[in-house]
Amino acid sequence: MLDRTPRFVRLHAQDNVVICVDRAAAGARVGDVAATETVPRGHKMATQPIAAGAPVRKFGQIIGFASADITAGAHVHEHNCAIADFERDYAFATENNWLAPEIAGLPASFNGFRRANGRVGTRNYIAVLTSVNCSASVARFVAKAATENGMLDDYPNVDGVVAFTHGTGCGMDGRGEGYDLLQRTVWGHAASPNVGGALMIGLGCEVFQIPRLLETYGLKDTPTFRTMTIQQSGGTRATVERALETIREMLPLVDAARREEAPISELSLALQCGGSDGYSGITANPALGFAADLLVAMGGTAILSETPEIYGAEHLLTRRAVDPETGEKLVRLIRWWEAYTARLGGNMNNNPSPGNKLGGLTTILEKSLGAAAKAGTSPLAGVFGYGEPIDRRGFVFMDSPGYDPCSATGQVASGANLIAFTTGRGSAFGYKPVPSVKLATNSELYANMAEDMDLNCGDILDGISIEEKGREIFRLLVETASGRRSKSEELGYGDNEFVPWQIGAVM
Repeated sequence: MLDRTPRFVRLHAQDNVVICVDRAAAGARVGDVAATETVPRGHKMATQPIAAGAPVRKFGQIIGFASADITAGAHVHEHNCAIADFERDYAFATENNWLAPEIAGLPASFNGFRRANGRVGTRNYIAVLTSVNCSASVARFVAKAATENGMLDDYPNVDGVVAFTHGTGCGMDGRGEGYDLLQRTVWGHAASPNVGGALMIGLGCEVFQIPRLLETYGLKDTPTFRTMTIQQSGGTRATVERALETIREMLPLVDAARREEAPISELSLALQCGGSDGYSGITANPALGFAADLLVAMGGTAILSETPEIYGAEHLLTRRAVDPETGEKLVRLIRWWEAYTARLGGNMNNNPSPGNKLGGLTTILEKSLGAAAKAGTSPLAGVFGYGEPIDRRGFVFMDSPGYDPCSATGQVASGANLIAFTTGRGSAFGYKPVPSVKLATNSELYANMAEDMDLNCGDILDGISIEEKGREIFRLLVETASGRRSKSEELGYGDNEFVPWQIGAVM
């Protein structure tokens, strides 16, 4: 017998669609409207006729335009909804009078590793960094040997040795945006508060020269920061042995770090989503946004990124900018991305992915409006370039692609010491040296991938409030920052997700 009363969600009084929480078979009553065809779970159904060319509204915002006449009760998706240009009212800095949420009863501190420069880490790794792809294999040999040969057994305060390898560093221009971006991404990981010691390995003849990095940042070798090249060390085997000896010397110094109480204001949270679905914007993302508001209210930092995935929602962020200049900087990033995709023969609606669409997302406008919910409601305090050090607390934006590993790489380079990652389809993700907490948007995913998911947000559809779930997320983040291992850490993720954004010609 068919269920004639599937659950649904109407997000705004102006919306002309609802989200079907459950599959609605043809003829099923969805509120006051009967479905005229089957609407899959997480997908949209029209609640009134929508004429061809008229806007389709969800979240009270335009998510697309009807590409054909849509009848009440019809499934609204790619076959009858498309994007088109329309004017946004950016209303710069007109809505930044924020009322912070109540923080009473929540933890005001966590236990982290305080570094000599005053920053606080949530983990304590030794990093093996590479200047070029040519030294990637050696770096992996070193990290693998250090992990497997027992040399870490006597150092319980060291979380591990991880290699940060990448596919560039040569065959590139030695000047300009691409070089600068790689340099600050690599150094941002060496200087991460989650890294207690760092060893950088180069080949020797590459474009990305280690001596130039040292000069740029005023660096020199220290007991916990060392450099070497394969050519000067005598080849592959000699470099591996020298690197392992260097790590042996570092281990007692890195292990000497102890967790100590630190204020929540020392947390810098990277906000990520991947494998989004029709539930993302109504469960996990707004709940994470509330947790981000709690963090900001306590003086911490929340970093939103993935610029292509705020396209169509940027006007909601510019309103929250602390001043017009900050909002205008965000719009300039949007314009850069429009030109960038056009130059390469693409368009901004190439995102969402096939999996996003199967999950109910139709256009990039819809996906972005749901993704932006991770940002909560606090004022936009700053807009930063990819991997650029974030020099202020509060809610900030960092430019990046929507590709999750690449975006998270930039956020960590910018100073993030914790990652919160929402997913509706089931992303497989973790990131060393920063723990990543995975939040499922729906209960079916949580049950199906329980070993990968840290928390279920699907119970919001069963009546748990956004605020209650946000507080649960906040507590989990604090516990994770204090040493609780995330599901991705338990599974061993994080060795392959260092993906610097490569801009510029490969030469």
